[in-house]
Parts: sequence; structure tokens; C-alpha cells
Amino acid sequence: MQVSALLRLRLTLWLTILVIATGCGNSGPSFKSTDITGADIAGDFHLIDHNGQPRSRSDFRGKVLVVFFGFTHCPDVCPTTLSQLALALKRLGPEAERVQVVMITVDPERDTPEVLKQYVTALDPRFLGLTGDAAAIAEAAKQFKVFYQKTTGGQTDYSIDHSASSFVFDPSGKLRLLVSSGQGAEVYAHDIGELLRTAKA
Repeated sequence: MQVSALLRLRLTLWLTILVIATGCGNSGPSFKSTDITGADIAGDFHLIDHNGQPRSRSDFRGKVLVVFFGFTHCPDVCPTTLSQLALALKRLGPEAERVQVVMITVDPERDTPEVLKQYVTALDPRFLGLTGDAAAIAEAAKQFKVFYQKTTGGQTDYSIDHSASSFVFDPSGKLRLLVSSGQGAEVYAHDIGELLRTAKA
């Protein structure tokens, strides 16, 4: 009887440990995009927002920050990304107030603050466009390891090839996710929601 009681006690103890371990494992975030936590990219930037205010990455501490590089004359990727992010914020409901979406232009010649403001706020007034001189844009792109290059066209009707993924930072300012172009609003909403949920824990 003593042996049986001892075995039951050990079994109960192991089951308790298993339940606790399983619960801890499930409490962490589960992402649908690429988890790049700890990647040595995406440093700071020093740019001007579409309201003329100086901005750096630390200004957005406390919110989930989504950064992508684009330009207002972009025919497809940029408006699609903004549309997906706008839909994602709608799906997040009130939690969307804890999210900041930023588009850094790769076309500072044409994308003045006024042009950026009209473009990025067309889908959501909370979106911010960032610009600066050519050197500041080049430095920001270098920090994020983003490629961009002018393609064929004249002085004003040229296009730009550029990296199309979005970088997502958690509220503590740590880079966490890389969302590939075309993954959609559901992926943005789910993964941003996970970052907001775990930030509360």
C-alpha cells in the first residue's frame, strides 16, 4: 500500500509538471509570418514625418510598429500593403490604437511631406509617411538592409524597384517579424495581435 501510494504521488507530481509546462509553452506567441527575433538588422532612422516632425524609431516605443519602404507612385505593392494593413487594423478593433504603421519613402524627390500625407492617410488616418533627403533615406534603407533602385523612365515618370517586406517591432522596440509582400491582412492582424497579447502578459 505504501508503494502504491508513493507511485500515485509521483504520478500526480509528474502530471502537474506536465500541465504547467504545457501551459507555459502555449502562452508564447504563435506567428504566421517569419519570426526574426534577434536578427541584426533594422537599426534606427532619423527622418521627417508627413506633418514635418522629426522622427526616430524610439518615438514609437510602447506600440507595435510596422515599417515598410515604398513610394507614392508605386503601381501595386505599396497600395496593396497599405490596404492590407488598414484592413488588419480594422480587424484588431480598439487594440489598433496600440499600433503604428509607417511607410518610409524611397523616392524623396517626388514624395514631399504633403504628397505622403495624402497618400498614406487615404486608407487610414493613423498611418505615417516618412521622408528626408537622399542621404537620410539611403542610411535608413542600409539599417534595414532594404534594396531600392530607379528603373527606366524620364526625370519625373521613373519607377523604383525596392524590397517589399514589412518589419514588425513589438512594444518594447525589439524587431520581431518579417512579413512578406502578399501575405495578407489576416497574417498582419493575427501576428500583431499576438505581439499585443504577449506584451500584456
